[in-house]
Amino acid sequence: MFSLSRRFLPFAFCSLLFLSACVTSKKVLAPPRGAQSLTELRQRLDRILADASLAHAWAGVKIVSLRTGETLYEHNADLLAHPASNQKLLTSAAALSLLGPAFVFRTAVVIDSAARADSVLDGNLYLIGRGNPDLTGNDLFGLAQNLAQTGIREIRGNIICDDFYLDDVRWGSGWMWDDDPAEYAPRLSALTVNKNTVAVRVTPADIAGKPGRVQIDPPTDHVTLINTSVTVKRRSQIDSLGLPSLTINRKWQQHENTIVVDGAIAQDGSPREETLNVLEPEIYCGRLLRAALQTMGIVVHGGVERGLSPAKMKILAEHRAPLLPILVNLNKPSDNLSAELLLKTIGAEKFGRPGTATKGIRAMRQFLGSAGIDTNAVHSADGSGASHYNLITPSNLVSLLAAMWKNFAVRNEFAATLPIAGVDGTLRGRMKGTPAEGVLHAKTGTISAVSTLSGYTTTADGEELAFSLMMQHFLGGSRAIRSIQDRLAAEITAFRRGVGTAASQ
Repeated sequence: MFSLSRRFLPFAFCSLLFLSACVTSKKVLAPPRGAQSLTELRQRLDRILADASLAHAWAGVKIVSLRTGETLYEHNADLLAHPASNQKLLTSAAALSLLGPAFVFRTAVVIDSAARADSVLDGNLYLIGRGNPDLTGNDLFGLAQNLAQTGIREIRGNIICDDFYLDDVRWGSGWMWDDDPAEYAPRLSALTVNKNTVAVRVTPADIAGKPGRVQIDPPTDHVTLINTSVTVKRRSQIDSLGLPSLTINRKWQQHENTIVVDGAIAQDGSPREETLNVLEPEIYCGRLLRAALQTMGIVVHGGVERGLSPAKMKILAEHRAPLLPILVNLNKPSDNLSAELLLKTIGAEKFGRPGTATKGIRAMRQFLGSAGIDTNAVHSADGSGASHYNLITPSNLVSLLAAMWKNFAVRNEFAATLPIAGVDGTLRGRMKGTPAEGVLHAKTGTISAVSTLSGYTTTADGEELAFSLMMQHFLGGSRAIRSIQDRLAAEITAFRRGVGTAASQ
């Protein structure tokens, strides 16, 4: 039987280490005792939710035993709330269940079947995207290497970028306009590379008064650089001389791929780096492929354009990306691009091309209904949770988690995509030194005035739980709210039913 505690952090082993430490050092203090009865647990959770940080906020909580279906605790569990990135639980569950764990994303380089004559391609080269959110510049270089191995040395036409597998809606429904040009809000395209972003690094020049040195990674002619920065000797001079601090931005309000580096950078300070999204990701992808082809000694005479691939074509090279690593990248670091492209891919596979968010949400709602979720208490606008339009109840999130736990075909795969408390992903720095460390697997969620945490944990006596903690409408940052969530999570993980009251096996 699947057990989070046995698979990742056996409680008995940890107890043995603790007892050994007690024998060798009198300074080691025993950890706080977990609740020994359901009544005590509920009282403790009530006290945590009475924290002053939630005085003017809203909190919804649902905690259920996966073994018996018993509700251990609930508070506002049937009221709608914004899930933030807990929306990714819906998207990843639907992807695993509807596409299947064996699903593969393909990116292909093709030609018109009659266009090639020996080493010369007397026509266009087509780059076809099928929604892979994790394609990198190295992957494109691999495609270029494979193409060179076919013997092609000259391309007389253009590189045509075919991203028509998905629609051309580049922004999620309800996304904030002023999130542009942040890396977490990239443009959406079936042809995606490097998360549709560039990294801009600025270091001070060797001589004061000179512009800072700017590096763009990857080097690309897809963006234009304007560098009006200036180097000063000391950080203190920035204020004393009334100089503006260094800024790195893209002309997003002008809808341009122009990066502007402005302000002062000090020689006694640290380099600065920003990752910015770019417009026209499909052209960006094509330009990086052209650069890779030229590195491989293949001359490309034409430019890079968006267009459809031919009906009769020959595949020269193909990159394949399996679904499961993409789901891990979706949930552990909480990647928005992966979620949005997966949602549209589900739509394309279930209801035909082009894949759209609307089609994906339709397929996802059908999946949720078949899993016993009350779809009257779910509203989805995107796949990532970046939109404030998304709504769901804590009860429905727990029902989804329970349904995936009961699905033996994908249970382990789904749980393995979630961050582990104190270990990795967005939970790497949370719940360290608590009973939840290494045991709890959960998805975080954060947007303005919203913080969520939903997933699985195992109690001190081995009882698997599904839980959802949803907080919103709070002022200030989310640090205090996350602390409350961590305390709740540690409390339920430390819970041990009293003798004779253990859940039925």
